[in-house]
Amino acid sequence: MTVDTIRDALLWCAVINYAILLWWFLMFSLAGDWMHRFHGRWFHLPAERFDAIHYAGMAIYKIGIFLFNLVPWIALRIVG
Repeated sequence: MTVDTIRDALLWCAVINYAILLWWFLMFSLAGDWMHRFHGRWFHLPAERFDAIHYAGMAIYKIGIFLFNLVPWIALRIVG
């Protein structure tokens, strides 16, 4: 496996992860009430706490994309 292959794979992983993050954000912002009702069947959370959990989850997911996809990709671009 070459450095170019790893670099391309990291870039595609970042693109796919950002697409998932965008989908999550759109679902949460456009259908947040439906999501709260749907998940409310199993977890009885107030709306404010449900929003905070999703916001924190999106933030952690975004940080993970930076740490595990974009930073290694940038490092390989610099070195390569």
